[in-house]
Amino acid sequence: MSGSEWTDPRPMSPHLQVWKWHWTMAASIFHRVTGVGNYIGAFLVSAWVIAIAAGPDAYGTVEGIMLHPVGQILLFFWLASVLFHLVNGIRHMLWDGPKAGFSPKAASGWSVFNFAISILAAATIWSLATNLF
Repeated sequence: MSGSEWTDPRPMSPHLQVWKWHWTMAASIFHRVTGVGNYIGAFLVSAWVIAIAAGPDAYGTVEGIMLHPVGQILLFFWLASVLFHLVNGIRHMLWDGPKAGFSPKAASGWSVFNFAISILAAATIWSLATNLF
């Protein structure tokens, strides 16, 4: 074995620098990220409900956090995360069921639509909620 060059005959997997980023890849990664964010948000909503049951002092503390500008930003991003995860889940159902939108151009278009509609819907819901209350 000494002095001989041994090479692995298996093909090498391309590195991230080789891949060209595209909308479908970004939507897939963001779908996983929003899934984690939704779990964290569900935990915070549970804490809010527990604070309601615990009494006015606990609720006042949680309300103060939620009404703080940082809390408002986090709530908006959580809303956008839930909406993106929902819309992207519908896209996956269309891929799995009727097998619609598998061409690269259609898949990229749906991915851009998912990002756009989740942000626009979150802004619309946020605007309506802040104007009503």
